[in-house]
This record gives sequence, C-alpha cells and structure tokens, in this order.
Amino acid sequence: MSAAKATSGNLFADDPAFQVTAQTISVLPPLPLAGPYDYIVPEGISVQFGDFVEIPLGRQTQRGVVWGDAKGDVEPSKLREIYGVLPAEPMPDVTRKFIDWVSAYTMAPQGAVLRMAMSVPDALEQPKPIFRFTLNADFDASGLRMTPPRKRVLAFLAENPAMEQGDILRETGAGASVVKGLVEAGAVRRLMVKPPSPFDAPDLTIPRPNLSDEQTIAADALCERVDAGGFSCTLLDGITGSGKTEVYFEPIRAALAEGKQVVVLLPEIALSAQWLQRFRDRFGVVPALWHSEVGQARRRDTWRAVADGSVQLVVGARSALFLPFRDLALIVVDEEHEHAFKQEDGVIYHARDMAVTRAHLGNIPIVLASATPSLETLANVDAGRYYRVELGSRHGAAVLPSVEVIDIRQDKPERLRWITPTLKKRLAETFANGEQAMLFLNRRGYAPLTLCRACGHRFQCPNCTAWLVEHRAWGKLQCHHCGYQAKAPDACPACGEEGKLAPCGPGVERLYEEAVETFPNIRIEVATSDNIMGPKAAAELVQRVHNHEVDLLIGTQILAKGYHFPMLTLVGVVDADLGLAGGDLRAAERSYQLLTQVAGRAGRGDRPGTVMLQTADPANRVIKAIAAGDRNAFNEVELSQRMTHGMPPHGRLAALIISGKKENEVDEAAWRIGRAAPRGDGLMVLGPAPAPLSLLRGRYRRRFLIRADKTVKMQALIHEWLSKVKTPGSVRVQVDIDPYSFM
Repeated sequence: MSAAKATSGNLFADDPAFQVTAQTISVLPPLPLAGPYDYIVPEGISVQFGDFVEIPLGRQTQRGVVWGDAKGDVEPSKLREIYGVLPAEPMPDVTRKFIDWVSAYTMAPQGAVLRMAMSVPDALEQPKPIFRFTLNADFDASGLRMTPPRKRVLAFLAENPAMEQGDILRETGAGASVVKGLVEAGAVRRLMVKPPSPFDAPDLTIPRPNLSDEQTIAADALCERVDAGGFSCTLLDGITGSGKTEVYFEPIRAALAEGKQVVVLLPEIALSAQWLQRFRDRFGVVPALWHSEVGQARRRDTWRAVADGSVQLVVGARSALFLPFRDLALIVVDEEHEHAFKQEDGVIYHARDMAVTRAHLGNIPIVLASATPSLETLANVDAGRYYRVELGSRHGAAVLPSVEVIDIRQDKPERLRWITPTLKKRLAETFANGEQAMLFLNRRGYAPLTLCRACGHRFQCPNCTAWLVEHRAWGKLQCHHCGYQAKAPDACPACGEEGKLAPCGPGVERLYEEAVETFPNIRIEVATSDNIMGPKAAAELVQRVHNHEVDLLIGTQILAKGYHFPMLTLVGVVDADLGLAGGDLRAAERSYQLLTQVAGRAGRGDRPGTVMLQTADPANRVIKAIAAGDRNAFNEVELSQRMTHGMPPHGRLAALIISGKKENEVDEAAWRIGRAAPRGDGLMVLGPAPAPLSLLRGRYRRRFLIRADKTVKMQALIHEWLSKVKTPGSVRVQVDIDPYSFM
C-alpha cells in the first residue's frame, strides 16, 4: 500500500473554504460505466495521460487509466485522491482514441470497451525480479570460515558466469543457506537482471519462397503501401489455393524490417495449425499468440511485450486488436468475410470493421484477405475507398476443382441414409486411387432433433428456444446455445413409452456411422469443434492427414478454414441447402462463402479435385453460382437485391435486443420502447417481435430492427430514442450496430 493510499480521500473535504490547487485528472475504470471520473493527484506523485493508476471507487479499490484532464463536473471538495501509479507502460494515445471510437460507434460504455484492453490484470504488476549470483573478485576470502559446501559454491562460481540460485544449488549440492551466507559475507554478489523475453525475434534473413509473377506483383503492391506509410486499406482478393498467405507475409516482413509491430487477425486462431507452421517456415519462429486458449501467464507476458515493444508480431483472434501496441505499422485481417469476427456478447462489434478504424486512427495500412470477400468490402472497393489486389490462379500446378451438382430428388439416398449413390461411387473411386476425401455437413452431433414416435414429444432445451442435439458418442442431449446437457433417456419423459425415441436428420456422427458401414476398410476421422479444441489438437489432425493416416474426413465448418491437404481430391457436401433458408439477410451470402471455402479444399496439390454438391434445389442461385464458378454474377444479384430494399451495404441496420428473466417485464419494456420509436423519411422500425431464439440462456428476448438510409446518424437516433424510455434494472437493452445475427 502506497503512502498516498494510506491517506485515502480528501482530508479537507468538509472544509467549505477548501480549494483544490493540486492537479486534477479524469480516470476511466474498466467497468461498464458511462465515462471517466475526476480525481486529485496527491503531492509527490507524477502522472501522465495513459498511466495505469489505482483509485478509490465507492468502498472498493479499482484500477483505471488516466484518460485526460478533469471534466470538472464534480465539486472540487468532493474529489478523492488516486492511490498511486502502477508499474506498467502507459496506454498509448491511439489506443485510448480507439476505445473512445469503439464505444461511440457500438454505443457500449467506455469502461466496458476498456475492459477488453485491460483483460490481464497481472500485466500491470511489477514483474518478479530475477537474481543471479557471481563471485566477488575483490573479496578477500582469507578470513572466511570455509566449509565443504562453501568451497564447492565458490569453486563453481569461479569457473562459470553469473547464475540463478537454483542452478547453483543443483550443480553443487549446497543448500540455499550456503549461498545466502556467502552473499552476507561479501564473497558472492547478488545481481538483479531483466527477465529474458519469452519471444524470439523473427528471422528476416530466411529467403522467401518462389512466388509466381502474379503473386510477386501483389506482394510488391502491398509492400509499397507499408513503405509509403499512412492509412490505406487493400483487399487481397485471391481464389482458394492462390497463396494469399505467402503474399501478405511480404508486407509483414517489410514492417518487421523497419522494427515496427504487426498484428494478424484470424477468425479462429486456435484451429490455425497450418497457418502457424507456414509462419514458422517463413520467419523461423512461432509468433506471439493471443486467443482464449492461451494461458494466463503467457497472456501476461504477451501484453507486457506488446506494450514495451519487445514483441513485433502478434497473431490472434478479434480481441488482439485491443492490445496496447507501442508502434503498430500494419494490420492484416485474414478471411475478412468470416462471421466469427463479429462479437455477439458484451460489447457487440465486428473486428474487421474495427480493425479498419484502428488502422485509420494509427495512420497505417491494413490488408483484408479473402477468397470470398464480404459485400461490404466489395462495395468499398467499388466506391474507391479500398484498393484491390487480385490473385486469379492457384499456386503451382494446382487448378480449381470441377463442381458437380447432385439432385437428391432424382439421385435418392437409401432410406435413413444421406450419401447418394453417385457420391458413394465417387468416394469408392477416390479411395481406390489412394486419394483422400472429405464429407462436409455443418451440423454437429448425431441428430439435430430427437422426438417420440408415440406421442410426438420433442426434446427442447429448458433455457433456450432450441432443440437438444443428440451426441450419441457421449450418450447425451445438448443445447449448442447455452451448453445445457441431459442424459439420453430410454423412455419418453412425456408418455413413458420405451423404444419410441427417434433421431431426426443427420449430424456428423450419424454420417460417420453411415460411412463406416459403407466403407468398412478405410480410415475415417470426424473433425468438429467438439473434438478439435485448440492448436495442439488441430496440429495433430493436420499431421495425421498429411501422413495419410486418414482416408476420409467428416466435419463441419472448421474444415473450411484454409486447410491445405495435397492428396484430398474429393469434397462431398452432404446438404448444400443447409443455411439457405430462414429469412436471414446474409443467408445467401454466408452460404455462398462457406460452400466456396469448403470446395476450395479439393485439388490443392498436383492431382485435380472434384466437388459434389447434394441439393434438393439445384436451381438456387447460390448452387448455380458455385457450380458455374461465377462469383461476380452472384455478387451483382445480391447487391442489386440489397439496393432495392435499402439493406447493407446500401443502407444501415441496427438492432435492439430487450431481454430479462421475467417474460412480462420484457414485454412491458419492449412495448414502452416501441411506443417511443422514431419515425421519419428514410427510416423504418420493425418490432417489437419475439426473437427467433425468444428464450436464450434463461432470458426472454424481444427484438427491434431499425433500417435507415446511409445518411441517418444511427447512433444519435437510437440514443435519443432510448433516453425517452425508463426500463427496470432487471431488463437489459442491448444495441447491435450492423447486426450479423438475427437470432
């Protein structure tokens, strides 16, 4: 406890004649509060904007960031003193500006956004010192009482450089008291040293791989943006297998060569084993990682190293954007179209869009990479706000796979089977040729629904408006929204009949069961987020596939994200219609992107690939666009429809989600908010209506959807609207600017 903390508060607060003459500042704590609070800086303490400080807040001690000058909205006599400054690098100005911008845009409290940037409290503490011991060459040992352990320690130190105590004790067999006694006598010196960095510097001397002429032109264009400095946003638009990663490694190298920092955002870093291996091959080291699977100690080291500039490259999930980069020079967003970049809980934001803002505030370039760019990004390219660099060919001898459409109304699978005869035949041919295949079904578990054939009872989650998914391998029914689990029963809980429970529809586990029966002699592996959790599991899977220990991969969308398996020549999409229905604004775009990415796993080596789409709707424009390989035609139709209805990127959307534990309170609050809804030209407010997931994690939910022209200042409009309505504390009102999920 500092001296300032021992005299917390203001000793003269009750004196009406008291006037503040000391420095006053505003401090923002990482709490869901509207803004910073004013404090006094005690005499003898020096602070600067961005410093991390300890403050009294109510009856608690909190940490916060010095945000700026005092706001002056509290009487000076009521101000309290900060306790002291924490031993951490100040938060950079650009990071604080970024937090302010994100808060204003998402309409989230400033402190809630700050909490994402202060997610490692241990990083603000003084690092534990490291001590090493060495012989004191000036010490006269003639008067020192010698014992055998002392002799061994002195002899060892005479022949070796300074070492930590543990190493000395292990090599000499002496006790800690021996070293302590020698230090007190003056025979040995104790030196405090700076902890070594846990991060190795990238090796920039490793020659880059041979790039094609097309790749070289693209890489040079991106490097020019880095060399020129200043803000720019470039779309690296390359078909699957075109080598986008190797291309954007070149501007990364250019930034690192200048001693600057780089951050690369990946949609699911924990599953990106191959990406990490490519980076290691190119730069000789593993990059600093930032995602939920990283342990707390490593997160602490990474946060500190980013703040002091000792780590140059961070690869992470969306939250890596909020690290306190000291000298950031380049941002790369890989698979920029991925919906995983949208955070749906807490502060609701899209990391791609926030990354563009972070680059703009920092006056640095950003690269957005994708084989299936989002319509928003393409609209910005067409408007001239973003540059575009294109890669139209696969690297090396690889060519895009051929696509075949299987109409399951004509080519029907057997009863209670899901693989059509045509696909089954092609799988057999693939295995006979010694090649690998993939079956894609974006549905975890054994079956998405279990019902009773006697009474029709359906197993539903008690906390959500969702069916329980059967996971037969675990013997459980599970909700994929809240995690609720129940043991799979033998009898129907509604009517008590046994032997009448039936799985409806296939999941990957059921598909695996069918594949084992159909191809009993091949090696099959299922890959979903249920069993591939974290980089280690992903790396092991990649190794098994590369070693050809797997003939058939069955998996969900995690197999669509950039994997490169040279011997994988056949991809079968079991249900290409899944995700096309439902009325979601982005359903067609998302399905096109996902199916294109899945198709891109085939034929990435020397052998040609084939993609087979099983569908009951071969005339659907998504299926037709993929079969024809005509992305531009699909995008033109989709953009035209969006323009007709004033939808993004030609208009603006926002959503209000009203939720609470009591349905009547939620309905009452939604009704009050609805009565105060704004009206005007270029504006449409839909709702309130029950959300498709009207019960989620035990909370009842109602939604409003606001559509407006691009000229409408959406945040100001919503702020004024909600300020007119008082809602009970038990009801939560969340704002989602630019919603991606409509559930």
